[in-house]
Amino acid sequence: MTRLSVNVNKIATLRNSRGGDVPNLIKVVRDIEAFGAQGITIHPRPDERHIRYQDARDLRKVVTTEFNIEGNPVQKFMDLVLEVVPTQVTLVPDAVDAITSNAGWDTVKHKDFLKEIIGTFKKQGIRTSIFVDADVRMVEGAAETGTDRIEFYTESYAKNFLEGNPKLAIQPFVAAAVAAHSLKLGINAGHDLNLENIRHFSDHIPHLLEVSIGHALICESLYYGLDNVIKMYLHKLK
Repeated sequence: MTRLSVNVNKIATLRNSRGGDVPNLIKVVRDIEAFGAQGITIHPRPDERHIRYQDARDLRKVVTTEFNIEGNPVQKFMDLVLEVVPTQVTLVPDAVDAITSNAGWDTVKHKDFLKEIIGTFKKQGIRTSIFVDADVRMVEGAAETGTDRIEFYTESYAKNFLEGNPKLAIQPFVAAAVAAHSLKLGINAGHDLNLENIRHFSDHIPHLLEVSIGHALICESLYYGLDNVIKMYLHKLK
């Protein structure tokens, strides 16, 4: 079964919008785990507009499932990860002003940089993952960095699926997943996955270990409730 990691950035966004502590991030994370999710993901950005760096420190004390921290490995982010020591760090090439993640790494161009960063994290026993597009060449480049896993950037899949082209949507991801497995890379995925498209994706991607879902899951929870939505995802991921 593919594991579900819930990205809680949007919970922090809602909290920050009023300047108080409602909803309480710690309580929501505990509830998400109690509802059956197998991981918690956060993506702190330098301006701390949603997840704050202190949130990462606080969550490390309470998360009992897999703890995944995503972000661009600028020095401040690296220092935080090395302090918190999560289960997994996912490297994402975010621009400072990016609203959300919008591209995978060029693992060929940035191979030496990524190799150095990954080596630093792995020395501390932190599993590493690289955010990549569904491109066999980028997967092959990722393998040369020494990373443990890749995370597919799935916006193109979601867009093509929504336009009624599920076969076209999934093809490049299948090819990239086959290549990744042959290179002994673990496979994660995330971005714009939702209750409508997740089953088709998980059914067709071989060896899919984990999906990270935040924005869609929180939006869907407005209608169905957080407990119900998590269980719906778990059912579709079986």
